[in-house]
Amino acid sequence: MYKYLIVFLISMIPVVELRGAIPVGIGMGLTPWAVYVICCIGNMLPVPLIYFFARKVLIWGKDKKYIGKFFTFCIEKGEKGGKKLQKNGGKGLFIALMLFVGIPIPGTGAWTGTLAASFLDMGFKKSVIAVTLGVIIAGVIMGLASMGVFGGISALFAPKT
Repeated sequence: MYKYLIVFLISMIPVVELRGAIPVGIGMGLTPWAVYVICCIGNMLPVPLIYFFARKVLIWGKDKKYIGKFFTFCIEKGEKGGKKLQKNGGKGLFIALMLFVGIPIPGTGAWTGTLAASFLDMGFKKSVIAVTLGVIIAGVIMGLASMGVFGGISALFAPKT
């Protein structure tokens, strides 16, 4: 039970999120389906707080002595992500947000996606659904990658020596 708690907590950490938690859980020998579900829940838990409060806290703290630079960095990252989503998504902003969160590369998780959605004033319900679908997609990709499925597929197509 302790190992599942560790995986749950890792999935809540910004930047790491479930992209880091799923490989850790599978590496610990935990059941892949349980790891997937726990990581998806853990990754989504902070989303409402991020949507409603992160922008306000960041704006409040951007002028503070010790935290100002970091908070300004976070604001710029959220605004940049929002502009990128808006540019690439156009009218398909929902799909763009879902794919932004769903493709497991650094800086594109639920935290950044939700912050970007809040900067774009995308509705809460629409944002949460898009981020949830993105987290589900990223979780599937990371779960398969952690279990070596992609390595096995690539081995099928590797030249025979």
